[in-house]
Amino acid sequence: MSHAKPTRARRAAVEFAPLEIAYQGERLAGVDEVGRGPLVGSVVAAAVILDPARPISGLTDSKKLSARRREALDAEIRESALAFAVAEASAAEVDALNIYHATHLAMRRAIDALSPAAEYLLVDGNRLPGHALPGQAVVKGDARHPAIAAASILAKVARDAQMLVLDACHPDYGFARHKGYPTQVHLAALERLGPLAEHRRSFAPVARQLSLI
Repeated sequence: MSHAKPTRARRAAVEFAPLEIAYQGERLAGVDEVGRGPLVGSVVAAAVILDPARPISGLTDSKKLSARRREALDAEIRESALAFAVAEASAAEVDALNIYHATHLAMRRAIDALSPAAEYLLVDGNRLPGHALPGQAVVKGDARHPAIAAASILAKVARDAQMLVLDACHPDYGFARHKGYPTQVHLAALERLGPLAEHRRSFAPVARQLSLI
């Protein structure tokens, strides 16, 4: 009896549990976002229509992957997908709309930027983003469907790149390490140095520092 380990392609194939989808065509877009929790920067969303003829091995929730693996998969998704798009809602839009509505705005922008256009949406989470297209929300969808996983990877790589640019401009805040999330390092820098223009003023730790100025 053989006990050989499964190939990476086979591991990827069994990674996603069966998901009942009310659509059987090829223009199914997975949609996901990154950046709801950080205190700074945009919330970034991505939409991806995978090509059934060009499967991508190793897709999964972006948080489960190393930065190097995410970047390699990002390049492969961009090369192999039928369509992909990355969009965002700015920190100012987060403050104006609140993070929930800004997240859905970023998702709708990503969906609208797809070419060819999607016909059906699979959206990570428990709510659809208010787009005209039919679709379904999938809780923990980035671990349940490859198209949503692909979207999570594109969004994560794009937002992390934004944080590296911000870190180069403001190295004392540690953005390259914490990516804008409210870690102790970030909160201490915020208290010591004050908020930047890119900080979300509606978020409590930032609002608290602004009230002291």
